Amino acid sequence: MYRFLLTPRWWGINVFVLLAIPFCIFMGSWQLGRFEDRVQDHRSAGEQAEAAKTQAARPLAKLLPVDKVTSGKQAIATGRYGKQLLVPDRELDGRHGFYVLTMLRTDGGSVLPVVRGWLPGDANPAKAPAAPTGEVTVTGALQAPESPGANGVNAAGGLPAGQTGVISSASLVNLVPYKQLYDAWITLADADAGMKAVPATTPDDTGLDLKAFQNLGYTGEWFVFAGFVVFMWFRLLRREVEFARDAELGIIPDGTESKIGTKAGVETEAGTEAPAAGTPIP
Repeated sequence: MYRFLLTPRWWGINVFVLLAIPFCIFMGSWQLGRFEDRVQDHRSAGEQAEAAKTQAARPLAKLLPVDKVTSGKQAIATGRYGKQLLVPDRELDGRHGFYVLTMLRTDGGSVLPVVRGWLPGDANPAKAPAAPTGEVTVTGALQAPESPGANGVNAAGGLPAGQTGVISSASLVNLVPYKQLYDAWITLADADAGMKAVPATTPDDTGLDLKAFQNLGYTGEWFVFAGFVVFMWFRLLRREVEFARDAELGIIPDGTESKIGTKAGVETEAGTEAPAAGTPIP
């Protein structure tokens, strides 16, 4: 009954199934591991952000380059404020507004972008308070450079003069008269007068974002594929067994008649013509 399993066709089917199931399980487990890693990164980023609020500020140079470990930590820098830009379309506490971004020319010669605070409404230079003059010392949360479309960053271009949609050295180098820009920025812990402080954001790929739930979705898909392979193997096996049983009982499956002949002795494949009406059939 099951001798058909030893045919070349079924050898190929069985080998495919034996390879496909472990592969699907492996890929599903790998995607699940990626999701768990993102959950852990999200938890660690939250704990790090809370701990950074109580930690003493450290010199900026000791925290660079900014990464997942140093992002959110309190940094301190000294210098003089220079050119000021506005960052439109930024929300805070569910309200629409903009950041006031001012370049700080540090004692080391490089320029550090500093978010001095947030104001409600459309970006308007008249609303933004002027930066303090003279030498200042600023303290704020260190942040990684932004990328378009991440953490609510507006990816649209064509902004008016004096505005930028992204806070990063790559976007600012063409907007400010400084060439040595830190590839990082800080948001002041205490905003300047008339503005609200902008809270630090978590680094990219550390939150429960769309990528994390994509990993979870891929996990389900791979396990479904494994189940589908098993289902199809059993279905093919059942059909083959039923066909073998029908053959043993002499039951001719549908469509076989057209291959071996028709009733009344007419062999269609051999090309024999049907006998005329009234002609006795031998």
